[in-house]
Amino acid sequence: MNNLLTNQNKTFEHDLDQLVHDTGTLLAATADMAGEQIGEARKRLASMLGRSREICDHLRDKAFQSTKAADCAVHRNLYQTIAFGVGAGVVLGFLLATRNRCVCVRE
Repeated sequence: MNNLLTNQNKTFEHDLDQLVHDTGTLLAATADMAGEQIGEARKRLASMLGRSREICDHLRDKAFQSTKAADCAVHRNLYQTIAFGVGAGVVLGFLLATRNRCVCVRE
């Protein structure tokens, strides 16, 4: 599970970096173009690019902090976490078994 999340995070980060690179390339390519509308569009795009970088950094930091907090909570309350997982599994198993039994009786 952890490897899956790590791979998804790496893929997301790569895609975001590629988007930032492509946007920068677009800004550079239109630098010599004239026109009021293009100038305004470039300003808005540059502003959004800067803001998206800030948001991405903030989300990355927040995700790291949340992961660290969850890890600490599980390690502090290891037996409670195990008991919760077992209890949830028992309840889910009971509900699924009851559901399947009810379906068979109806037929």
